[in-house]
Amino acid sequence: MTLHIHTIPMGPLDTNCYVLWPADGEANASGETPCWVVDVSMWSKPMVEFLRKNHLTPERALLTHGHGDHIGGLTYLREQFPQTKIYCPAADADMLQSPELNLSATFLMGIVAPDADELLQPGDEMDLAGLPCRVLDTSGHTLGGTSFYCPSEGVVFTGDSLFAGSIGRCDIPNGDHARLVRNIREQLLTLPDETRVFPGHGPETTIGREKTANPFLQ
Repeated sequence: MTLHIHTIPMGPLDTNCYVLWPADGEANASGETPCWVVDVSMWSKPMVEFLRKNHLTPERALLTHGHGDHIGGLTYLREQFPQTKIYCPAADADMLQSPELNLSATFLMGIVAPDADELLQPGDEMDLAGLPCRVLDTSGHTLGGTSFYCPSEGVVFTGDSLFAGSIGRCDIPNGDHARLVRNIREQLLTLPDETRVFPGHGPETTIGREKTANPFLQ
């Protein structure tokens, strides 16, 4: 594998936040290696400390969806690394500025994040130091729920769509169980069985394991 992946569970719901950087990534003039982060939960100080300790500078913060536990640390991250660009699924963009839509108001948290710099659509392609990354439509947990698939690395970041042995909740505003299951079957279970799945909560799994053992997909 040519991509380093570091998992940092953060916030009251132990949201998995990921730091990605190429194994052969070159440092810039300041001695920092560019990286990406996937989802940034509240209480994001451990992520910032990891970045500084390892001389990593986040170029992009990729959001799988707009719920408060996946965006709550963006303001602090942007304060520490102002150059970080926020990439959000277009259908979830309004959630960044609305505690009601991102459901943080339900828990009396009132989370508001910076606006997105770029809006993502299913099928978009991105590039991480030469490594292609594809945007997959895994909506159903939210209107814009997205997964990020790096085919050359055999990894996919699924947010709250697919977990080890489970799938995302749909008994919430804008949740759609049938849509989520259909998208998981069409967008995720069609990936190679050995593809490593990095979910929004809980342990890593594989597509093959979920295809055969996930009770919500049988």
